[in-house]
Amino acid sequence: MAAGFITGGGGERKDYPGKMTWRMVITCIMAGCGGLIFGYDIGISGGVTSMAPFLQKFFPHVYRREELNSGGTNQYCKFDDAMLTLFTSSLYLAALVASLFASFITRKFGRKPSMVFGGLVFLAGAAVNGFAHNVAMLIIGRILLGVGIGFANQSAPVYLCEVAPAKHRGKLNMLFQLMITVGILAANLINFFSAKMSNGEGWRVSLGCAGIPALIFLIGSLCLPDTPNSLIERGKLPEGKEQLRKFRGVDDVEDEFNDIRLASEAAKNVQKPWSNLLRRKYRPQLAMVVLIPFFQQFTGMNVIMFYAPVLFKTIGFGSNASLASALISGGVNCVATLVSICTVDRLGRRFWFLEGAIQMFICQIIVAICIGVKFGVSGNPGELPVWYAGIVVFAICVYVAGFAWSWGPLGWLVPGEILPLEVRSAGQSVNVSVNMIFTFIIAQCFLRMLCVMKFGLFIFFSGFVFVMALFIYYFLPETKGIPIEDIAEVWKTHPYWKRFVDEDDDAARKSRFSGV
Repeated sequence: MAAGFITGGGGERKDYPGKMTWRMVITCIMAGCGGLIFGYDIGISGGVTSMAPFLQKFFPHVYRREELNSGGTNQYCKFDDAMLTLFTSSLYLAALVASLFASFITRKFGRKPSMVFGGLVFLAGAAVNGFAHNVAMLIIGRILLGVGIGFANQSAPVYLCEVAPAKHRGKLNMLFQLMITVGILAANLINFFSAKMSNGEGWRVSLGCAGIPALIFLIGSLCLPDTPNSLIERGKLPEGKEQLRKFRGVDDVEDEFNDIRLASEAAKNVQKPWSNLLRRKYRPQLAMVVLIPFFQQFTGMNVIMFYAPVLFKTIGFGSNASLASALISGGVNCVATLVSICTVDRLGRRFWFLEGAIQMFICQIIVAICIGVKFGVSGNPGELPVWYAGIVVFAICVYVAGFAWSWGPLGWLVPGEILPLEVRSAGQSVNVSVNMIFTFIIAQCFLRMLCVMKFGLFIFFSGFVFVMALFIYYFLPETKGIPIEDIAEVWKTHPYWKRFVDEDDDAARKSRFSGV
């Protein structure tokens, strides 16, 4: 690996005093529950849309087509339906719009109000979906869920980055992704058992149980203090300093407090953070908050997770078997995220980004070959041997692990930690908006793409994985262990980005590096 592209690793860094406290850990777990509602929705959607009673009630034409295709005709296209994909993807469009409004609330009133509001709206959406009697109610419920996710995803990662000390920021921020995987796993478990309900109402249980993670997140958010950075930014200096002492577990927080205060004074001079984000000196951060979530979605991972039961059903598994296979991949997702949490602050962000990309690329090629050999272009696999289906499931699970310890958690960690305070809320909204708009596009188009591109769909996503690995290798500096208000310094020594950083505009920032 070319050493010239690994910046931020040398020199003397300011090491603020502090220790890992139970208060900090519990606070981060509660804030991380914002990922719980997002993960539950990702996991629940595909399971519900593979349940026959749900399809019979809301999408009878899809159900009839599935029954006709059960005899071995084209398996690629049997779930291709615009309204069915709109049920899944409408949430992400709503989240996109909501995240833009959340930026204003997060900056003016703090991170906590955005999180509380997100939990409330998501709870309302779960109730509407659980009692739905027609497609319109389903879509309205999905929109409410999307608004909740938009607010939660905009505020929770920022909250985690701000309360965590630099040397533990990676693992604490990744609690958000861990909760996403826990939510997916919980949804898969509920789908597996609710699909067996004899009264045909299992889908109501699955959709309505979204209220449980919403309540957990809502109650947790109500109990949280606001972050020291947010309090100081809003002029509440004594409260901010006191919260900083409590989070760090020491009385000597003067250096870190002063640095946050300097950053907040710079932030107050920024009246229009959205237009400010477009300034030349923020070009590196803007590129990252756009391209990292873009590439994260084009790994194809969300397709695998929220369409997993449908996908496994398409490649020859029965209804219960497809839900069981999705449950297995959800478990792998959760365990692999723990691996990243334990190692990201030691091995760094770049290592996991690159290792995960290589692993996903290889697995997608294997899945494409396996499906292509058996299904061809006709979509008729004939008799699918158990061992053959097992190879596909294994390859998908290894792919899921690759994502779960790399692009999954890092896609939320890195954009959140690289943004200076003055553009942090706006930048995080861009990150969430890009994530949601491409999640919407992929969710809306996936079943049609599967029908048209067939096994080539996995080759399509593998091409993006290859490109994004090159992007990380050449353009992302290492940020592990650097205080959040000092990360702007790493761009000044990067071979490409240093040309965009205006030293004069950054003169007010104290350098925390020697030899930079």
